[in-house]
Amino acid sequence: MTELRNIAIIAHVDHGKTTLVDRILHQCQLFRENQSSGELILDNNDLERERGITILSKNVSVRYKGVKINVIDTPGHSDFGGEVERVLNMADGVLLLVDAFEGAMPQTRFVLGKAIQLGLKPIVVINKVDKPNCTPEEVHEQVFDLMFALDATEEQLDFPVVYGSSKQGWMGPDWKTPTEDVSHLLDVILEKIPAPKKVDGTLQMRITSLDYSSFQGRIAVGRVSRGSIKAGQNVSLVKNDGTV
Repeated sequence: MTELRNIAIIAHVDHGKTTLVDRILHQCQLFRENQSSGELILDNNDLERERGITILSKNVSVRYKGVKINVIDTPGHSDFGGEVERVLNMADGVLLLVDAFEGAMPQTRFVLGKAIQLGLKPIVVINKVDKPNCTPEEVHEQVFDLMFALDATEEQLDFPVVYGSSKQGWMGPDWKTPTEDVSHLLDVILEKIPAPKKVDGTLQMRITSLDYSSFQGRIAVGRVSRGSIKAGQNVSLVKNDGTV
């Protein structure tokens, strides 16, 4: 379990979540050099592309330095608050992505409040530092004040900060000094986000979303909160009304 990290990316609408995930995929070489991602890999729903926002959460797994990182892209729009809560229950930490020009927005407060209530460890990513007249230091202070107002613990308030530009494809410790890629952010994830705790017992898995494959049929996506699961294992599905 120490070779695993579950992390959700949360932010206000259009602050660059999906573009950042694209960069992480390229960093971990899930695409060949000559292969275009088409940009906005996770925004593959027609409505999402039309409106330019992420509605349903998706899951992407990458391997970095021998560790599997499950990256969950979450809705950044207040209309989809229920989806946000389901996603956060799958994560052990969050990347709080904030625009270096606009700062913390109302939806950021909503999602961050949910993450703090769940005791998740945040990493603050101040994005779009390439924008003219941006104020990364002020945004950093703004996020700290917001977390304090939301009753974050001392440990949560001691959050690491990463600066960068998803559009330009770099992340680093200093907003004035661009790096070559987003590897600094991945290193901070490995260092600061805890591995999931293993709980022994009979299998218990919370299903958070459904997918479909023409080869396998319906696929349930979720998190094992107790026990373990393996290929070919028979399981019982408990429905919302309690029937099995």
